[in-house]
Amino acid sequence: MAASSSNFISRFFRALWRSITWLRIGLANLLFLAIVVIIVIALLPEQRPALPEQAALRLAPSGFLVDQRTYVDPISQLLGDDDWQDAETVVRDLVTIINTAAGDSRITALVLDLNQLIGGGISKLEEVGQALQAFKDSGKPVIAISDGYSQEQYYLASYADTVYLHPMGTVMLTGYGSYRNYFKSALDKLAVNFHVFRVGSYKDFIEPYTRDNMSEASREHNSQWLNELWGVYTSRVERLRNLPKGAVDHYIANLDTGLAAQNGAGGELALNSGLVDQLAGRLELREVLQQEFGANGEYGDFEAIDHREYLQYIDSRPAPSADKIGLLVASGAIVDGEQPPGTIGGDSLARLLREVREEGEVSALVFRVDSGGGSAFASEIIREELAATRAAGIPVVVSMGSVAASGGYWITAAADEVWATPTTITGSIGVFGMFPTLEESLQKLGVSTDGIGTTELAGALRIDRALSPIAKNVIQQSVEDIYRRFLGIVAEARNSTPEAIHQVAQGRVWSGATAQTLGLVDRLGSLQDAIAAAAERAGISDYSVELIERQLSPRQQLLRQLSAEPAPLQQVAAWLPPGLRQTLSSLTEPLQLLPTLNDPRHVYARCFICTRP
Repeated sequence: MAASSSNFISRFFRALWRSITWLRIGLANLLFLAIVVIIVIALLPEQRPALPEQAALRLAPSGFLVDQRTYVDPISQLLGDDDWQDAETVVRDLVTIINTAAGDSRITALVLDLNQLIGGGISKLEEVGQALQAFKDSGKPVIAISDGYSQEQYYLASYADTVYLHPMGTVMLTGYGSYRNYFKSALDKLAVNFHVFRVGSYKDFIEPYTRDNMSEASREHNSQWLNELWGVYTSRVERLRNLPKGAVDHYIANLDTGLAAQNGAGGELALNSGLVDQLAGRLELREVLQQEFGANGEYGDFEAIDHREYLQYIDSRPAPSADKIGLLVASGAIVDGEQPPGTIGGDSLARLLREVREEGEVSALVFRVDSGGGSAFASEIIREELAATRAAGIPVVVSMGSVAASGGYWITAAADEVWATPTTITGSIGVFGMFPTLEESLQKLGVSTDGIGTTELAGALRIDRALSPIAKNVIQQSVEDIYRRFLGIVAEARNSTPEAIHQVAQGRVWSGATAQTLGLVDRLGSLQDAIAAAAERAGISDYSVELIERQLSPRQQLLRQLSAEPAPLQQVAAWLPPGLRQTLSSLTEPLQLLPTLNDPRHVYARCFICTRP
């Protein structure tokens, strides 16, 4: 009886184990088949979207305007939340969409929905604005809609024929400012010694670590370019909106009394000030757009094609069989070594430039720079490769984005021709060294450092030891040497002398318009203007533009196709209120800075005050 019971239990558990095994194998097979189906779907060519015969183009940029998307690792892409809006919009895509739509007979108008735009700087806004003006010049209307307008949103809205605002909304104009946190007292309390070395009177990058307030030299030259850029903003808006000169400044200066006169109704104040044309709630606006363009429940309840779908249509058109202009984007801080998109790696960007020369498939190269600089060594590595590309017979034209300053200016010095927008922030020709030591901080914790070396420089660059006088002298001389090299490089590129360049250098920042008058850039214009100039130098008229970018591995390409959304945490940070986002970014500045300080000589050509107003 016991043996029979034992056999039954044994058979039961064997059967149970076999069932679990078969279930495990079945689930694994189903998962494998699901992955195969997803891969096949992802790798299938996208169907060219069908366009309606007549429709408005709904242009709804979201997040920040950028020249190059920030790299998001494949795992974060897969974990992304599809319900979030994109955190970044590429300016080049918007300009392409608007310019194509201007000549497309199926597109009857452009509806500019600015509710999800955060910002991106006046230089980028100008490039989009130029495309909007060209669209209007084609005879098609532009309508701007938003529940409320921030300063950057309103700049684009001012290009519209008609500007709608929600009755509970407002137009929030404030002017430009440049404010930073200063850490000297905090560093003193933490006993952190920041050893800084610089040349020139205007190198602002190191001030937050050596002062508790802005220096007079910094206040002087930054007020100059801030006021110059604000003058561009106000004059452009006043011209587009047919407002009297000084109307924008008057609106800001009297915002409190103006609101009081309207019982706090910001929408009424904006309407009476001529900033908007009509106040309309969402339902009323929907009816207006339906009457104008026809009803369609899929896109905001009016007949329209979304700009992302329209971009897919443009990308799916057969490429013309013509010469190619290469477009290489350098965006972000300049750092030594291999770096992902959104950061300029000395080695990774140099390799792309070598590939351009070796493959020989482009007739000319446009080098788009949007950077406040970084490692001096990495900047020189990139400049050398750009010079070699030019020497190989490939014309090189630089297009400066929002910022091309310090190291960002250094890497442009090997070009045949340099373009900037009037509101580009450039210059900042200066060099500094920075090396923190924590010996006093560690001593407060009871940690000491001791040992022996064969020379006075042995172990001199340890952060747990005080920086010796000889080490300080070595770094200072390196800074001065690289500054002399910087001046010589710029002088040669600009057909000038180091002495003359020094007069406009010393870390001083200039707008693109002023930089042209000083001889630091050649011409003013957009990326499209720079591309046309490159084609002219190459002697071609029929050409296509090919984006040159780092090639992804097959696995990365697959993951990117499976998910194109940015990581949730990155998106959350992007959609924080602007004031809170700026404060958090400023307070974490030292932590953000440390990973970029990898120059082998600890010498940097970087402009930190070069924000993008």
